[in-house]
This record gives sequence, C-alpha cells and structure tokens, in this order.
Amino acid sequence: MGVTKKDHFTEQQNKISAIAKALGHPARVAIIEYLLRVNTCICSDIVDELPLAQSTISQHLKELKNAGLIKGNIEGTSICYCIDESTFAVLKQYFANIILSVNDQKCC
Repeated sequence: MGVTKKDHFTEQQNKISAIAKALGHPARVAIIEYLLRVNTCICSDIVDELPLAQSTISQHLKELKNAGLIKGNIEGTSICYCIDESTFAVLKQYFANIILSVNDQKCC
C-alpha cells in the first residue's frame, strides 16, 4: 500500500487538522456554541435552534463526532449529544503552545 500525504505529518498535526476542518463551517461552530450553552441536548433541539434541515444538521453532527469534538449517547430513540472535553483539552494545549511561541517571537 502506498504512502499517503498524511503519513508525512505527525499524529498531532493530523489530529489538529481534522479538528480545524470540522470547525471550518459556521453551522458546526453554531452547533458547538449551542451545546456549550445547553450542556446536553438531542438532535431535534438543535434542529429547532438552527435554520437548517434535520438531514443537514445530522451531517454536521456526524462531522463533529468524527473529529472527536462531540460525543453522542443513544437514549431511547434519540441521540443525546454533548461536547467531548478531551478533544477541547487537546485544542487548549495546542493553542496555549502557539501563544507562548508567538510571545517569544522576535520578528522585524
């Protein structure tokens, strides 16, 4: 099997890239902000909150879940979504390291 371009980068670089890609759509950012406000919800609550079709929201939820930004638990016939704290801890550390590096930069 051939080498993919992702193989040329570290596991962390690939992880951060996948997270950034998932956050690259305003609807997904809105979903994250909504989940932070309500702390937990089911898919139909999100449909009521955003001006998007249920199928579109389901696709955005799938992308967020695949990137590890949210997790979902089946409760009866619904899926209860919430923030995955571990992924946000990775982002927090990543951006903290960037901020420290930027503060140490000496540029013209």
